[in-house]
Parts: sequence; C-alpha cells; structure tokens
Amino acid sequence: MLTLKQNLSTTGSNTDWKAIFSLYLFFAYFSVLPQLILYVTDNTIFVGLRQAIVMSILWFIPVLLFPRFAKPITAVIGLLLWLTSLVSIAYFCIYGQEFSQSVIFTIFESNPAESQEFIAQYFVWWMIPVFLGHTLAGWLLWRNVKPFEIPAKKALLVSGLILIALIVYPLLKYKFIDRDPVDQVVEKLQVRFEPAVPWQLVIGYVQYREQLANMEALLKGNAQIPPLQNLQDENAELPATLVLIIGESTNRQHMSLYGYPRETTPLLDAMKDDLLVFKQVIGPRPYTIEALQQVLTFADQENPDLYMTKPSIMNMMRQAGYKSFWITNQQTMTKRNTMLTTFSKYTDKQVYLNNTRLQNSRQYDGDVLAPFAEALQDPAPRKLIVLHLLGTHMKYKYRYPDEYIHFKDNTNLAPVLGKNKVEVINSYDNAVLYNDFVVSNIIKTYEKSRQNGFLVYFSDHGEDVYEAPGYNVLGRNEASPTLPMYAVPFLLWMTPDWRAKMPEINNDVLERPYSMSHFIHTWADLAGLRFTDYEPHKSLISHEFKALPLLVGNPDDPKSLKVLPKAK
Repeated sequence: MLTLKQNLSTTGSNTDWKAIFSLYLFFAYFSVLPQLILYVTDNTIFVGLRQAIVMSILWFIPVLLFPRFAKPITAVIGLLLWLTSLVSIAYFCIYGQEFSQSVIFTIFESNPAESQEFIAQYFVWWMIPVFLGHTLAGWLLWRNVKPFEIPAKKALLVSGLILIALIVYPLLKYKFIDRDPVDQVVEKLQVRFEPAVPWQLVIGYVQYREQLANMEALLKGNAQIPPLQNLQDENAELPATLVLIIGESTNRQHMSLYGYPRETTPLLDAMKDDLLVFKQVIGPRPYTIEALQQVLTFADQENPDLYMTKPSIMNMMRQAGYKSFWITNQQTMTKRNTMLTTFSKYTDKQVYLNNTRLQNSRQYDGDVLAPFAEALQDPAPRKLIVLHLLGTHMKYKYRYPDEYIHFKDNTNLAPVLGKNKVEVINSYDNAVLYNDFVVSNIIKTYEKSRQNGFLVYFSDHGEDVYEAPGYNVLGRNEASPTLPMYAVPFLLWMTPDWRAKMPEINNDVLERPYSMSHFIHTWADLAGLRFTDYEPHKSLISHEFKALPLLVGNPDDPKSLKVLPKAK
C-alpha cells in the first residue's frame, strides 16, 4: 500500500493538498454524482447538490483521527457509500427522480405482491453496465487515495472544526438564533444531511417511521369519529361515479376561461358551454394542508378543529356506500404532507405517484391520467375518485414538459414588469397551460366512460405572481393577503342525467361569492345526501344559499381574520 506521510507544520506549508483532494473526491463521489445528475437533468434545484458537496467532508474525521488505518477505513466507508448510492442511481435510472422516504412508504405500505413488483422494476438488463461503471469509477478513486499523517493535536483540531461547521453551529443557530423548537431543530439538521448517502436511506427510514406513527394516530382518531346522523341518499338506488379534482396553487385570474388576456386554458375554453364556471369562489387559507383541513371536512375559519371530531367527505361517501379512490401526484410522505396521506387513507384504494424528496422537483400531473382511467373501469357501481394534482406549484418550470413552453415574452403583461418577473409569469402561465391539458383530459376521459355523476375541479388556494399593486409579491403570505392568493377556479361538469336533476343551477348561481371552507355542504348537495349536520345555506348550489363573509387569515389567531372585500 502506497503511504504518503506528511508531518504538517503549524503553518501548513507542507500540506499535501493533492492527497486531501483525492480523499475528498472519493468520499464525495457517491453522494455528489446522484445529486449532480438530478441537477444537470433539471429535475431539481441546486440545494441537494450543494448539501452533498458539503456533507461529504464529514468522512474526513475517522481518517484524520486514525491515519495509520486510512486505507482500510476509506475502504469500509466507501463500501457503505457505494451500496447506498446504488439505490439512488438505480432509482433515478428507472423513475427519473430522487430516492426519498416516500419510496420507502410506497414499498412498506403496499401489499407483498405490489412491493415485489415495485422493487422488481429496478432490475432490468441495462442496469448491469450502469452498476459496473459506477463501481469501477469508485474503485479507481479509492486506488488513488493517498493517506497522510498529521500531528494528533492538529487532527483533533481539524476534526473538531468539521463537527462544529457541519453539526454544532447549525444546531446552535436553529435553537438560539432562529429559536426553533427541538423537533424543528432536528428536522432542519436532517434536511442538511439527507441529500448525501447513506443518510438519504437512514434519515428517510427514520422520517418514514415518524410520519407513519403520526398518520396512524390521526387514523385512530378518525376511526373514533361517529358517523353522520340520519344520512339519507336520494340517489341510493342509482349507480354513480363522482370525481373530485383538487388543484394546487392555481389562480383563476391567470386562466383565459376567467377572462385572462393570455390563452392559458384553450381546451377548457372550448368546453365552456358544458361547464359550470363559478366566478367568485375563494380558498379559505393560502396553504394546502390548512386549506384542505377545511375544504374536505366540516371545519371552517370559525371552527378550524372540527376536522378532528366530525367526518370528512371521504368518510361521508364511504358511509353512503361508495367505493373510494385517492390518486395523488403530491409528495407522498413528508412532515407537511402527513395530513394529506392520512386523508388518502380514508379511501379504499390509494395510488401514490410522486416520490420526490423535494417539492421543487420535476413531476408532471399527466401521470394521473392512466390510474384515473383504470379507476373508472372498476366494477363497483358507486365510486368516488379523488385526484390531487401538483397543479401550478412552485417552482413553476418543474410543472410542465418542454412542449408546453408557449409563453416566452411580455405579451399582454404590464409594461412595468422587469425581465426576471416576466420570466416567472411566463413559467406560471405555461404551468396553467399544462394544467388545462390535464384537467380537460380528465373531464373528457370521464365523459367517454358514460358513467352517471358529476365532476368538480377547484384549486386549494391561489398564488400571487406579481399581480398585486406594486407588482412585487410572489407566492403566498397569510399575514399580507392579496386577492390572487385566494382566487381559485371552481368548475362543475355533470352528466346529462345528473344535470337534469338540478335545474336550480343557473347563471345567477355562478356569480355567488363563496368560501371553500363550506364545500362539504355543496358536495353533499351535489351528491344528493342529507344528514343532521347539513346546512343548505352553506351550499353554493342550494336555493337556500346565503352569502357569508369571505373570511381569510389564521383561525388560530381570531384577531387576524378579515373579510376579503372582493372575490371577483
């Protein structure tokens, strides 16, 4: 074994930087390569690559402390990194995504046959040369490693500095500067390490177990909620398929269907005579989880905790005898999305399509079309199919394929907007254009199935994309609300037989101001369900409808609630 002994002086003048670089290159290779591939192929943002580069420095510590055993130490560490990096490389080659805890959830929560099928997709013939090439590159880098020795005191000092920089300082910053609670401190530290192997697998599994426990607690609580009292179904003897499409971050003011000067929804525009387009609907909160806790349950801005004590729409439809499906392109298992995954578990069958670690990753909603068509073919006479889209969620450029890059200049935009803002708006409008393709195809597929029922599409919340006065707001901020953050599309499509039962829905109904926090009453009305807790004045289509204040703000702070003055 070639050994290079360097007694480094206190000035570091004799430091063998080539040996140090070779050692770092070997450690970094296994983490940086998967992240570099993801970044270069424009599948995700730079953060993962940056963290992989930085966190690879951690492996210097055992070599510094035990320089005499540098070669076998690097071999053992390298074997661990190599094995875990194979998982990341293989998963990207098959799915074009980053391995995450969502993948672990999909494998462990599926039945054995489904898990075997999922894992089997890794093993295709062309993976063998990929594995061999990856292994050969790692072995060559290991051969080039040249161990070096430094005085014990200096080794301890450098090792301490590495630990301080990578672990101690972030912990202190999160705890005492950011003043985060302990669980958030741990979570932030995990996020720093997660892009690097083997932490990607280790942390992914730990997070999976944590979120699974949280989800099981929520499911246990839901199982204890009493059913709806005096439930009556006027369509009880009829076969029916009801479809609920939940969009994401889509502001109706960017849809040509709602008068936007750019043609962002040409397919829905062509269908407008068959659609009921509601003009003044708002989302109650500008965040997905908080909004859907109200939209899908009896909770609202004045009673935000009712989702824990009263049934959801999914519970309601199960009680009414519907077989239910949840097809989601949202992230499957993250701390933020545990509530969404819990909602999905209220249904009979789930299809999880998005296993990316970061929301800012390339993932297309077109993936829902095939499982939706399959769900339509299910022989159950009464079905509820929920589709949860990524819609137009940031970063907008990751929401559509290249063929939907249509808006490229400042046509029909405010002249005062600078180049960077125009680029962002163009990306958002391209995302709306692709969303138009997805939603319209879902409607067409449903129509062709010739099943009886209705379809509702809405977005959980909107997004301000440099629209508010001053043209400086991007995204959502509940503390500083603007109309675009809440202005959501609400579309209704019904089969002819179902439409015939609801003559009261006319053009005047389409102009009603309405908060989606009361949607469960509208859904019950559409489905023909009545029960003790049903309040007809909160149904958007009821002849007893009453316009209620459009409350926005954080209901945990009642003083922050305010009435949105204009929803149109």
